[in-house]
Amino acid sequence: MSATLLDVEAVRRRFSSLQGGFVFLDAPGGSQVPDEVGEAIARALRDASANVGANYETSKRVERILATARDDAGRFLNCSSDDVIFGQNMTVLDFALSRTASRDWKEGDRILVSRLDHDGGVAPWIELAADRGFAVDWIDVTDDLVLDYDDLARKLDERVRVVSCVASSNAVGTIVDVARVSELAHQAGAICWVDAVQYAAHEPVDVQALGCDVFITSAYKFCGPHLGVAYGRHELLESWRPYKARPAPMEPVGRRFEPGTAPYELLAGFSATIAYLESIGGMEAISEYERELGQRFLDGLPESATVYGLQTMDGRVATFLLNIEGVSAADAALRLAERGYGVWAHDTWYSLGLRGELPYPDDALRVGLIHYNTADEIDRFVAELASLRR
Repeated sequence: MSATLLDVEAVRRRFSSLQGGFVFLDAPGGSQVPDEVGEAIARALRDASANVGANYETSKRVERILATARDDAGRFLNCSSDDVIFGQNMTVLDFALSRTASRDWKEGDRILVSRLDHDGGVAPWIELAADRGFAVDWIDVTDDLVLDYDDLARKLDERVRVVSCVASSNAVGTIVDVARVSELAHQAGAICWVDAVQYAAHEPVDVQALGCDVFITSAYKFCGPHLGVAYGRHELLESWRPYKARPAPMEPVGRRFEPGTAPYELLAGFSATIAYLESIGGMEAISEYERELGQRFLDGLPESATVYGLQTMDGRVATFLLNIEGVSAADAALRLAERGYGVWAHDTWYSLGLRGELPYPDDALRVGLIHYNTADEIDRFVAELASLRR
């Protein structure tokens, strides 16, 4: 489906939050949500307020919500619904699953993380290493803020248990070649563990093609509720001993790693989110449209703008880190908000390993585009950026 066939105005009519005229350009911090998702959540609370396993209708409705959500997640990720794990968010899943994965690791085992990573995918390993005597090392980036695959290859040895990386940077938008990382990790006997929060919101996902072992994302980045969604390679999940209440359900295998009662209303919202995405052409159409929009943004930037990292849409999603010469990022974000444009200023963007590679002194603006943004919004925004210096 061509991006030109994405009817953005029809899309926007499905969001009450987009009707007030404010321009949301902060998708990496969280997306707006179509009304149908909120309605699905409210409907589940109203009509399916129960738990699984009972003989009455509201319980059976909950069971259908859970089964549907697993099927929808499997289709979204291109995996078996059995291998889906739901959780509070990516970071919580990362902390929980990393402890499960490492039960039989030995002191001195190594973990590799990437300088492109969000700290939600780094801190679980650092804290685990502090508790268990493991070592954590960084995979470097090149001058244009692309993962240095040669550095990864140099740092792999028989003591590396996991290679953890983002699929796309939440700060500078760089896409990581996860299939290549997976291949290198597996050659060394390590597993490939992916934080895909930023990637899955903008690109089609196929965990089979990526070859990774663990893949975690959060639905609130792609117009859904605050809910973590993970894939684990089936054989790997079967080999792990879960942290779980003993009488709790253990099948399918992904469910072993969901302690406690699931947030059934959010799962209903998740299914409504997947239905929404599929109804507008799916992630293929979304990706193509956002690439056009991102290139329009780059082409329209004033000379006073400095973009950190890749300068075209090749190898990135439409997430940009930039500064305007002579204007602090904090001041720019405040002035832009007053004029009706939502962007943030921050010092690290939670990418602590990347901060030393970025040449700005204090902070930077992050602009994140998503499929409900329009060409007109982009044109007006870049004109506002040009006016900041004046």
